[in-house]
Amino acid sequence: MDTIAVTSGGRVKGRTEGEVTAFLGIPYAAAPVGEKAYRAPEPVSWDGVRDATVLGATVPQPGYEPPYDGLLSNPVIPGPDVLNVNVWTPGGSGLPVLVWFHGGAFRNGSNAVPEYDGTAFARDGVVLVGVNYRLGIQGFGVIPGAPSNRGLLDQVAALRWVQENIAAFGGDPDRVTIAGESAGGMSVATLMSIPAAKGLFRRAIVQSGSAGVAALADDAGAVSAEVAKRLGVEWSAAGLASVGVDELIQAQRLVAIEMRTKPDPARWGASTIAVGGGIMPVMPVIDNELLFEVPLDAIAAGAAEGIGLLAGTTSDEFSFFTVPSGLAAAVTAEVLPHALAGMGIPPEITAAYVASRPEQSPGEVLSGVITDSIFTVPTIRLALAQRPHGASYLYEFAWKSPLEGLGACHSLELAFMFDTLGTATSPLYGGVAPQELADDMHAVWVTFATTGDPGWPAYDAEIRPVMTFNHPTSELIAAPRAAELAMWGV
Repeated sequence: MDTIAVTSGGRVKGRTEGEVTAFLGIPYAAAPVGEKAYRAPEPVSWDGVRDATVLGATVPQPGYEPPYDGLLSNPVIPGPDVLNVNVWTPGGSGLPVLVWFHGGAFRNGSNAVPEYDGTAFARDGVVLVGVNYRLGIQGFGVIPGAPSNRGLLDQVAALRWVQENIAAFGGDPDRVTIAGESAGGMSVATLMSIPAAKGLFRRAIVQSGSAGVAALADDAGAVSAEVAKRLGVEWSAAGLASVGVDELIQAQRLVAIEMRTKPDPARWGASTIAVGGGIMPVMPVIDNELLFEVPLDAIAAGAAEGIGLLAGTTSDEFSFFTVPSGLAAAVTAEVLPHALAGMGIPPEITAAYVASRPEQSPGEVLSGVITDSIFTVPTIRLALAQRPHGASYLYEFAWKSPLEGLGACHSLELAFMFDTLGTATSPLYGGVAPQELADDMHAVWVTFATTGDPGWPAYDAEIRPVMTFNHPTSELIAAPRAAELAMWGV
């Protein structure tokens, strides 16, 4: 059955199946084509009734590199209206709202990923909004004469759209929770910190993200300048807009590969390499217009006063990057300390992890140290920074993928919290993922979006309670791995 809703841009037609109506691909800003790709998002409107029964266009981006293209869903849907939202709603009024920002290292991803289907949230009384935002050079490249952080500006525009329009879909604009994973989690932490997003949401969920992600604009400019150089055009909005999108994406891809294989701070900028590690070629930058400081510092100073926070990681985040690539298997006991030292890990931390994990291979220790360095420890620091200003709750996802060696790797929790195991296309779940765990984890996200209380004590510096999601049982653990984490000063 078709259902009509009226938005600030015009009327849209969604599709109702059972008790849930889906409105897909609704533009919240004008198509960012040509030089508009390097401008702030602009208003959009249309005449008549716009069809919103099929997924909208995805943002221009390269595919994931092998072997990750076989592990992560990344649909490509052509079209100009890439700045769009998907809305799933059960109807009614005054319902809590969850706004989802996808991950993908600020260069991949979309709201069309099958795991992000919001039907289960709507079924359980939460209006789910999935957001597309500009990626790569178009979203986060530093371009002379153009506003920086265009992808963040898109996210803010989407949140303003939610404030103006969500009541038409049964949502309460005063009960908005923002959530995201990986780059989406970093985006959520950044949105917590910036004045432009203040008042646009009430709660925040940071999954496998960090509040320490921000590069200096001058450093980040080196990446965009190199892309323009490779294209043979001026480093400007006009220059970059003069080439085809496919050419831009290919040049961006080649620069990203070079950054990853040759992460030279002198060439690419010290802050860009220090924060992105060659894995994220582009990211939010401190431009002193939208983003004024590293998000963690602003949050510690009270930028997110009154915002409830749910944050967490998977147990084996970095194995996603070391096992499929073959890095974990290649690391020997002799190479391990040198490899970690090259990543800025103090030798005493490496020695402590080797001593505390005698049953693990050098590759597993490598993954464990980096997992804590760039995921676990930053998440704890975010919770401690926000704790004086709003209740903060921590979780860890510990169920292990059946794919050999991956463990509870990066992104594995997504189909559980969305309750989309039945339609998830990633082989990470192996057809054996326990639905009971999805039931439990999804229910927590629904409860937090509805009440602000996930059902366990808030995090503190003494007891440090962490809800650990696993199967057959999940449990609340006080100060997990306290000795190892103390090495990081948390």
